[in-house]
Amino acid sequence: MDEKSVAATDGLTPKGRATRSRIVRAAAELMYRQGVARTSLDDVRASASVSSSQLYHYFDDKSALVSAVIAHQAELVLGGQQPHLASLDSVPALRAWRDVLVRIRRRARCLGGCPIGSLASELADTDPAARSELADAFRRWEASIRAGLRAMKERGELPARSKPDNLAVALLAAVQGGILLSQIHGRTDPMEVALDTVIEHIASLMKSSPPRDGRPGRRTNRRAVRGRARAAD
Repeated sequence: MDEKSVAATDGLTPKGRATRSRIVRAAAELMYRQGVARTSLDDVRASASVSSSQLYHYFDDKSALVSAVIAHQAELVLGGQQPHLASLDSVPALRAWRDVLVRIRRRARCLGGCPIGSLASELADTDPAARSELADAFRRWEASIRAGLRAMKERGELPARSKPDNLAVALLAAVQGGILLSQIHGRTDPMEVALDTVIEHIASLMKSSPPRDGRPGRRTNRRAVRGRARAAD
């Protein structure tokens, strides 16, 4: 849970936290399925089985609820990729992460978009506050990818000329574009092609990078990578 979510629930009783969480989950599901604009507070109240007074006790207005939904969806998306996001520091780890993302899309039957990407497409041009919060969520996602790639460069596995920050952006763009195309075509092939192309480019950069000080780079514990993939299922 991020700092903002912790602050929002600080001081609430366990029952209060449970009620607030139920409201946010109901709102997130409705907004994901039918969009923010088409989701009213009355819709949320009915779906969460709470009274108007309960709803307004936790959220002053719809904007406050949307903010909570963004935080919720960001945690859902990033949490669903753990523990992979914490250790994307090898090509096998990147491929295992790619497999997790593809399986998530297959389980969803390629229906719907990215939970935070869908919010961004609807709110980015019209709601500056929401756009800022969504940008923070994507920055967190990108930072996890970037950290692993920077570690590979620091170990000398990626050449000095490589740009881990740019590669992280390319990978995240492949994820988002791949999700959209999988939704349009109803299959994961486009997502797989996009991710595989970027990952193979990273692998090709590693082949062109001489070992640092004549020593081979760190070997990946493949058993641990496979274990993380199974845990994510």
